[in-house]
Amino acid sequence: MAADVFQFLAAFLASSVEMVEALTIVLAVGVTRSWRPAFIGMGAGVIALTLVVGALGPSLVIYVPIDGLRVVIGALLLVFGLQWLRKAVLRASGLKAMHDEEQIYEAEVIALRKHDVTEAFDWTAFTVAFKGVFLEGLEVAFIVLTFGTNDGRFDIPIAGAVSGLILVVGVGILIHQPLKRVPENSIKFAVGLLLSAFGTFWVGEGVGVDWTGSDLAIPVLAIGYAVVAAVLVRLLRPGQTTAVEGAAAG
Repeated sequence: MAADVFQFLAAFLASSVEMVEALTIVLAVGVTRSWRPAFIGMGAGVIALTLVVGALGPSLVIYVPIDGLRVVIGALLLVFGLQWLRKAVLRASGLKAMHDEEQIYEAEVIALRKHDVTEAFDWTAFTVAFKGVFLEGLEVAFIVLTFGTNDGRFDIPIAGAVSGLILVVGVGILIHQPLKRVPENSIKFAVGLLLSAFGTFWVGEGVGVDWTGSDLAIPVLAIGYAVVAAVLVRLLRPGQTTAVEGAAAG
C-alpha cells in the first residue's frame, strides 16, 4: 500500500513538473503563432507518449525475468533520481540558476517570431509544440514504465501521470500564462528523493536483500537521501564552502 501511494505521488509530481515546462512551450507557440496547430501538436505529443508506454510496457513485463528486471530498472531509476537530486541540490545551494518559466517563455516567443507563416497550416508551430510535449513527457513515460514494469501493473503510475497532466493543462487553460509560481525546484527535489528511494529498494530486492518492513523501507530510504541532500546543500553554499576551505587550510 505504501509503495502504491509513493508511486502515484512520484508519477504525479514528475508529470506536473515536466508538463509545466511543456505548457510553457505550447503557450509560447499559441500566443506567437496560432493556437490550432499548437493544440494539435500537443495532442499528437500526448498520443505518441501513450503509444510508447503501451508498446514497451507489456513486452518488458512478459519477456524479462523479474529479478534481473528489478536490478536493471532499479539502477536506471536510481541514476535518474540522483540526476534530479543533483540539479535540485545545485539550485538550492545557489550554484545553479533557478528554473525560470517566464524567461523560457520569452525566449521561445523571440525564437518563434523569427519564422514567418508561409503555409495554410503552421507546421513550425505544430512541430515545436509536439517536440515540447513529447520530449518533456519522455521522462514521465520512463517513470511510468519503470514503476509499471516492476509491479506488472500500470494503472497507478499512469493515474498519477495523467492527474499531473490534467492539473497543469487545466490551470494553463484558465490563466493562459506560464506557471512561474510553481515551486519547481522543491517538486524536483521531492521527485528525486522518491525515485532514488525506489531505485535503491528495487536494486536491493533484485540482488536478494530482505528489506526490514518491506515497502516501509521506501520512505526510510527517501528520508536518508533527504538528509544527505540537505547536508550537501549546506556545504555547497558559497559562504559555507569558503568557511570549510578556510578551516581545512588552518
